[in-house]
Amino acid sequence: MERRRDPERTKRRIVEAAKAEFSAKGFAGTRVSEIAARAGVNKQLISYYFGGKEGLLKALTADWQGKESTFAGTSPPATLPELVRGYVTATVRDRDLARILIWGGLQDDGEEDSALLRDMRDNVEDLRRRQAEGEFPADLDPAYLLLMLFAAADAGAIFPQLVRAICGDDPASEEFGERYGEQLARLLRHLNTDKS
Repeated sequence: MERRRDPERTKRRIVEAAKAEFSAKGFAGTRVSEIAARAGVNKQLISYYFGGKEGLLKALTADWQGKESTFAGTSPPATLPELVRGYVTATVRDRDLARILIWGGLQDDGEEDSALLRDMRDNVEDLRRRQAEGEFPADLDPAYLLLMLFAAADAGAIFPQLVRAICGDDPASEEFGERYGEQLARLLRHLNTDKS
């Protein structure tokens, strides 16, 4: 009996294979043929479904944004400590996506990514709003705070050897994510200037 084709399942396998390859080698170091081999498909299917590597990277970005919306797109909006804890947890749960972001920085060619620029400007504006509402002191620059928070949230993926050496934790464990996320949240609560 011939197996029925399942395009959605095939797309998911391709996206998961791309995530693993991009995580291991970076976007620039990954070949479409390697993604196809890992997914067990013909490389023409990658072009057909995604238009190539760039389309796969967009699919992974959309996947991340879907995960992000579960903790960052809440109503009412999460507090800054809750938000950062959410990013830490998401990074621990999907280290491959964090590693892809890290590779992007390592392979930076200086070209402007307009979607990333818009997203980061929106994030800085959100921090300015939070600052005006007293979530953190007026003498902190929201743009630099955002940069610090990104680095802090991704610390387990950036420095796994330091997590093991300093904390004695497995940087890929849920326990590390919970403990580290809580410590970052506590640190941010100390910045809250709204004492009412």
